[in-house]
Amino acid sequence: MKFDVVIAGGGFAGVYCARTLGRALGKDGVKRVALIAERNVFIFQPMLPEVAGSSLAPTDVVNPLRLFCRNVNVLQGNIHHIDCNNKQLSLDGGRFTRNHLVEFDHLVLTLGSVTDLTRVPGMADYGWPMKTVSDALRLRAALINRLEEANLVEDEVLRARLLSFVIVGGGYTGVETAGQVFDFLHEAKQFYSNLRDAKLRIVLVHAGPHLLEEIGDKLGDYAQRVLQRRGMEIRLNTRVTEVTARRTLLSDGGYIEANTIISSIGNAPSPVVVNLCQQLGLQTIKGRVVVEPTMQVPKQAKLWSAGDCATVPWKDADGVEKPSPPTSQFALRQGRQLGQNLVRALRGDALRPFRYKYLGQLATVGKRAAVAEILGMHFSGFIAWWLWRTIYLVKLPGVLRRLRVIVDWTFELFFSRDISVVLPPPEDLLRSIHLEAGETLFQRGEKPRGYFYIQCGSVQIEHADGATEKLPGGSVLDQTLGGDNGWLCSAIANESCDLVVFRGRAFELLKTRLRLVPQDQTLVPASER
Repeated sequence: MKFDVVIAGGGFAGVYCARTLGRALGKDGVKRVALIAERNVFIFQPMLPEVAGSSLAPTDVVNPLRLFCRNVNVLQGNIHHIDCNNKQLSLDGGRFTRNHLVEFDHLVLTLGSVTDLTRVPGMADYGWPMKTVSDALRLRAALINRLEEANLVEDEVLRARLLSFVIVGGGYTGVETAGQVFDFLHEAKQFYSNLRDAKLRIVLVHAGPHLLEEIGDKLGDYAQRVLQRRGMEIRLNTRVTEVTARRTLLSDGGYIEANTIISSIGNAPSPVVVNLCQQLGLQTIKGRVVVEPTMQVPKQAKLWSAGDCATVPWKDADGVEKPSPPTSQFALRQGRQLGQNLVRALRGDALRPFRYKYLGQLATVGKRAAVAEILGMHFSGFIAWWLWRTIYLVKLPGVLRRLRVIVDWTFELFFSRDISVVLPPPEDLLRSIHLEAGETLFQRGEKPRGYFYIQCGSVQIEHADGATEKLPGGSVLDQTLGGDNGWLCSAIANESCDLVVFRGRAFELLKTRLRLVPQDQTLVPASER
């Protein structure tokens, strides 16, 4: 598969870049432009908190990429390596479609950021992130399950802990999620006979001196007063230092007894972008690729970047040049401008720098209350809430989605929020697999997707230098045979054998723990310890 332009990333910047190219190139764009995304939908992230708060259905905030980005070849998969020298990338499409090579002439990096909760001990194990629709649905289910558990118990201490919720981060996502969680829990608990008189405790913890610092101190302080007046606790100038199943420890020496913690922090640069920057020696600022105003990477004529993974120069209203804020408002405009520049580059025309007049920011703080800064004017309360809904409704892609959102918002005015829990089954962390003699378990260079424990039978390991070894039952195939860049060998069943694969969070946990084991130390199966 070879394309003139490959766009890596399906966020605001990547999607609007692809949409612009598709419109400019017409039907010919399908053969010339590819958009690679982890999911086949475009997520309108500003509305994710409303999904977690059961105000909107999950399908209201997503748009199929193949409908939104017409005349573009959409490829779903995870990029695990980019080779700029050979102008190709390796794409993992799923369990049965791995290691596809996609060639490109121009490469656009719009991979955004990833969620990394490992910086705070215990956060990765017990914190609920808010990045995707799946995260919002899991959080909603967790909130309902806490109410269900609290409805069962009579122990007041346990009930108080079950009905305590901690939100970490006072930016847009944290404040809007806190407001939605507060509204949802107070409405939902009225349906639980044993909880109608129970007290909910919702605490918002923020490391800075003001909430919503992007909007300004005045509106941030207003948001704080609204939330506190409604009964939410606000902890400013405070960091979360550690998280356990029952406690959230704070930097001021205190702690909060709670079984549920929601994290809106932990953004980290994409490992793929970090690896590419190391290959090419690219300059970065806080993990974001430094680009020119045209969004070209310096000294790389056919490498481009935009969105959260790029530091795009931007002149504010005062004419001061600074990096563009990592918000959807800027990513959307950068994507459009980048698409136009790519069309110019393909035609040999002159490129244009990124220019954008800042319009302002909005954030909801609960039911019928919001804060807004639009064209230098400040709004708060009901007017800001009405502006928030109107503006985001207009920005939401797709007429059908807008109609659905209008219906859901209208129903919310007259009816209670839904408290049903409908989720797909959780991913199997442990899975048994069977191989016949001669079947390949994995090949050298493939991305490790799990660790393997040989229950019975044997597996032959073939190293890069041609050497082979036989691993009998009871052996573990772990990080000593591979790394982040792929397996260092191939594994083929010597005979009929059964294995157990550790996947998902179990795989990530094992990978982290096993890195602490010396390379010359033999791993002993758990059954023998």
